[in-house]
Amino acid sequence: MKTVSEKEIKALSILDSSVIEWVKDAFMSKKDFVLPKKTSLKFNNGQNFYNTMPAMLPSLDAAGVKIVSRYSNRTPSIDGHLLLYSYETGNFLAVMEAAWITAARTGAVAALAVETFAKKSFETVAITGFGQTGLSFLDMFLSKPENIHKTFKLKSYKNYADKVSRYLASKGVANIQICDTNEEFIKDSDVIVSAVTVAEHHFGKDEWYKEGVLVLPIHTRGFQNCDLFFDKVFGDDIEHVRGFQHFEQFKSFGEISDVLTGAIQGRENDSERILSYNIGIALHDLYLARKIYDLLEV
Repeated sequence: MKTVSEKEIKALSILDSSVIEWVKDAFMSKKDFVLPKKTSLKFNNGQNFYNTMPAMLPSLDAAGVKIVSRYSNRTPSIDGHLLLYSYETGNFLAVMEAAWITAARTGAVAALAVETFAKKSFETVAITGFGQTGLSFLDMFLSKPENIHKTFKLKSYKNYADKVSRYLASKGVANIQICDTNEEFIKDSDVIVSAVTVAEHHFGKDEWYKEGVLVLPIHTRGFQNCDLFFDKVFGDDIEHVRGFQHFEQFKSFGEISDVLTGAIQGRENDSERILSYNIGIALHDLYLARKIYDLLEV
């Protein structure tokens, strides 16, 4: 049994484009996964949690469970470990630090969701929440060279937006705006990505969201009013969103895997407002863990 550190995973220098392909492949294989609903233990008024996320993929000879925790005053606030087993033999293969896996797969799924659901002519990408997940999304999104020409709107928070602005500039991004208000941040944005982990109120009024907008609330907070009037809602897995407060009031719901395989339609025109709840499911953690384990075995 291996113990795999985050340092060892980073030393593999896995390309962002490879991670996006892995999460897409995992979605395409979703029907072959055994994917129970995750168990969440929340405390301190929901600010902290432990999530237990099991999964099995026989075709990849992989089974395992990820345990992820969130402590709002910890850095990083979200951390986790993954136990990897051989599906065929039951042998315990590895314990992996999962912070890199979690951030990479979450950022990659968000980038894939933008590619899948944003209108073709989108120009403006608004981003809030600049922890590991938010920065991972930026890296994954910018792995496509054409995306450096988009306009990036950053929601100001302490000095984080300034730091991210400099980071984007170092990547070749020329069009960067820092927004002081939620209204400025949301209005006229084609894509809105939120990686904030705490939100006490809705970020914006209904009328601020333009036609054709795509909203991705990675940690689900702050956009629940959009549930009630957006044209379509998509998610990683129906069982992981069925318990949402407004689930029965969604105008339409579908899984991103079904869009990718062509089983259902995704965006059908440039006027649809679309909400994509890509909150993270264990199939991606397990898929990445098995790929990483195999790379370490070479």
